[in-house]
Amino acid sequence: MYDYQKLKPKLFTEELQVTFLRIRERAHKLIGESGAARMGKIIKGFGGDVWELMACVDRLVELGEISEVAYGDVSGQNRIFCSGEASK
Repeated sequence: MYDYQKLKPKLFTEELQVTFLRIRERAHKLIGESGAARMGKIIKGFGGDVWELMACVDRLVELGEISEVAYGDVSGQNRIFCSGEASK
């Protein structure tokens, strides 16, 4: 089961830091183009563990760069994100 807190330390490894930065760039691009982006679209095409990719997006939320739009109980890839506090 997905557990961000367990995966968070891996985000600071050399390998995942590169992926995090690429995901960050894509998230900001997609949100800039349309105002919001689904998790599945943000992480699409990145190789590796899907939970680690999701953790990269959750780290952006934690940093305030993007915000999650709450709209009920949805699966991970269908979560929606928009611009966050730090990017305003």
